[in-house]
Amino acid sequence: MRPEVEEQIAQWRTYVHRRRAISTADVDELEDHLREQVADLVATGLDDEEAFLVAIKRMGDLDAVSREFASEHSERLWKQLVVVPDDGARGGSGATPWRELAVVLALAVGAGAALKAGVALLAADDAVVRNAALLVLPFVVGYFAWKRRLTVRSLAALALPYAALAVVLNVYPFEDAPTGGPGATAVLAALHAPVVLWLLVGLAYVGGRWRSDGRRMDFVRFTGELAIYWTLLAIGGGVLVGLTAGVLQLVGVDFEPVLEDWVLPLAVPGALVVAAWLVEAKQDVVENIAPVLTRVFTPLTIVMLLTLLGVLLTAGGLVDVDRELLILMDAILVLVLCLLLYAISARDSLAPPRFFDGLQLVLVVAAIAVDAVMLTAMATRIAEFGFSANKVAALGLNLLLLVHLVRAAWLTVGFLRRRRPFGALERWQTHYLPVYAAWAAVVVVVFPPLFAFA
Repeated sequence: MRPEVEEQIAQWRTYVHRRRAISTADVDELEDHLREQVADLVATGLDDEEAFLVAIKRMGDLDAVSREFASEHSERLWKQLVVVPDDGARGGSGATPWRELAVVLALAVGAGAALKAGVALLAADDAVVRNAALLVLPFVVGYFAWKRRLTVRSLAALALPYAALAVVLNVYPFEDAPTGGPGATAVLAALHAPVVLWLLVGLAYVGGRWRSDGRRMDFVRFTGELAIYWTLLAIGGGVLVGLTAGVLQLVGVDFEPVLEDWVLPLAVPGALVVAAWLVEAKQDVVENIAPVLTRVFTPLTIVMLLTLLGVLLTAGGLVDVDRELLILMDAILVLVLCLLLYAISARDSLAPPRFFDGLQLVLVVAAIAVDAVMLTAMATRIAEFGFSANKVAALGLNLLLLVHLVRAAWLTVGFLRRRRPFGALERWQTHYLPVYAAWAAVVVVVFPPLFAFA
């Protein structure tokens, strides 16, 4: 189909997905039905756009579709928090919920066992850190490969870059820093490898539809919801572990060795797999609070950015800005970008401009101002002290963020002035995100030999 029709289908999918009674599996089924009707109509002589409009008309009003689903599946409206639905229900993989739960638990145990084995087999702590994502994320990929029924060809396409990354991280002769501990390139490789691997998770998540802007935005939304679920699981698990340790301490049992050697290595990666499953199974529950989260944290983040901008501007000469402060500011800008992406993914793309859209523009402009000051400080430090792996990596990231944010601000202004559709802003996010993965791959693969593995 032509790109214009693919864009219309993506917008239609986003709108249908906002109906509370319709799950992702239902949206997939409806989209497949829509595509079949479009193909049938094209075969009769209509062009793509005409076929799309006729097919949409035949499928009926979307609110009516939502009410129909609500009527047929009324239990969803009050059983959303039940972890496992009735045995008769089936997911996108065709498996019953109990079978899917068994698969998820097996993968969660496998992820924990893989990390535990890695800790035991890899002698150096820095080697464990570099390989942690390599050991855990394949089990998340495995869940989506099973869920989406990926072909052997698709699995091979995911396995090749994974294997190449594993070779690089374990064959490169990383050197230790003069003060002891891992060198700069080893630390950079450990920090950037998960970004590349997360792209592979995204390829498995979209199930072969990586060219679809709608599916890419679904993955952005999934990432935000996964962070929410994983945080909730961590908080609940932390409370449970704390109570258990307190009780055992009162009876004279030291729980700390068990916690460090078994509970954390097994529970943390296992919780990631379980959180991914929960997002798939109960994402409508999180989507109900996603707009609330973005509306609460956006103004708070604006205040934080303006405060930090004032601190940077009053810190004296930019060359004297503390290195740790610049690293912290980079982390904050990445979090701002994540908040922006999640807010965009949670918004109805067909809704008109609103006050919150203007507030998001303020957030982006504040982030651009902070990024510009940071780039100036980095350029000043490089001119004063010369290049290093850390400085070049930070400079590259900030340049990528600046391009991303400036274009996002420009498109947001056009949307607020009703000169551009919101879909243009969405497409910019989904098209630009792979650039970060490409840059991360460069840092992992090219930087170590470029800077003599130091």
